[in-house]
Amino acid sequence: MPLTANWTYPTAIRFGAGRISEIADACTAAGIKKPLLVTDKGLANLPITQATLDLLDAAGLGRAMFADVDPNPTEINAAAGIQAYLDGGHDGVVAFGGGSGLDLGKLVAFMAGQTRPIWDFEDVDDWWTRADADAIAPIVAVPTTAGTGSEVGRASVITNSDTHEKKIIFHPKFLPTVVICDPELTIGMPPMITAGTGMDAFAHCLEAFSSPHYHPMSQGMALEGMRLVKENLPLAYTDGSNIEARAHMMSAAAMGATAFQKGLGAIHALSHPIGAVHHTHHGTTNAVVMQQVLLFNRPAVEDRLEMAANYLGIAGGFDGFYDFVGGLNAALGIPANLTELGVTNPDIDALVTSALQDPSVGGNPVAMTKENTTKLLMACF
Repeated sequence: MPLTANWTYPTAIRFGAGRISEIADACTAAGIKKPLLVTDKGLANLPITQATLDLLDAAGLGRAMFADVDPNPTEINAAAGIQAYLDGGHDGVVAFGGGSGLDLGKLVAFMAGQTRPIWDFEDVDDWWTRADADAIAPIVAVPTTAGTGSEVGRASVITNSDTHEKKIIFHPKFLPTVVICDPELTIGMPPMITAGTGMDAFAHCLEAFSSPHYHPMSQGMALEGMRLVKENLPLAYTDGSNIEARAHMMSAAAMGATAFQKGLGAIHALSHPIGAVHHTHHGTTNAVVMQQVLLFNRPAVEDRLEMAANYLGIAGGFDGFYDFVGGLNAALGIPANLTELGVTNPDIDALVTSALQDPSVGGNPVAMTKENTTKLLMACF
């Protein structure tokens, strides 16, 4: 293993219950005087969103909002958001919501000043250098779920509406200037969304921990992130008003997204095309395929996960860790397989082809081929 790497760690984070009250000050710190709040359709009219707009308006920053964002945002959503940004003469974005609102908000801030099409900035080689970095608008991110960790991420996941493929658009300046992590904003999450987003955070930590790349800071963060999920996700699921559990889950989400600078793997390589084609919830899909990926990767990660199991207080080494994941999924009402998730009549060859093209493949500890990935995907049904 070469001890050479490029490390980038997250940004200024204002963490704690009630800190959404600092939204106007966060915009000022980011240099934003006329923000566009970008969120998803489901959040647009909820009290937490309207209260945030009230805070911005009271500070003289206006209350402009764009909410035409699908659960799996597309380049069509992006084009509409960019037009709203330009038409309103905005100078920055408040990305507000779960993964879809955060990803689309970051993309609007990124693309509004670019002259090249969105797919020219896909996370391939050094394509990010094609962007005009000086034209990227500042971003304040406010997560309302505890899962994706997009608030501390340097990319957006966007679905190509023509090919039904999820693409990762990357640039270092996707990283928001200021993040407000207020666990009170997650209190209203339904149990199903709490479960799915929480397992997304766990998947980020697990895959980062399992990645063969060298990044000891991420390794430690991933391990502690798994502990926070293990101890707090069941509590947040059964009692959504448990503010301590909600806060720890919000930490775990940011930790997972920071840790996966070390790499992701087969869990995400599978879930991205499945979600793009079959419109499944991303975090829930991660949870459904997780045990099969553990078995797939066992030859490369057995010893490492035995160490993780010891830290997490799980008896039985790798087998105990595997059983723990199954038990956690069952306790959270996660479907047992992709068939139960609602994935019917899948085009296995197309899904495998897309999986092998996903950037997450490079972080999997076992090399993924057409043959072994096909077997892995079939085992998930």
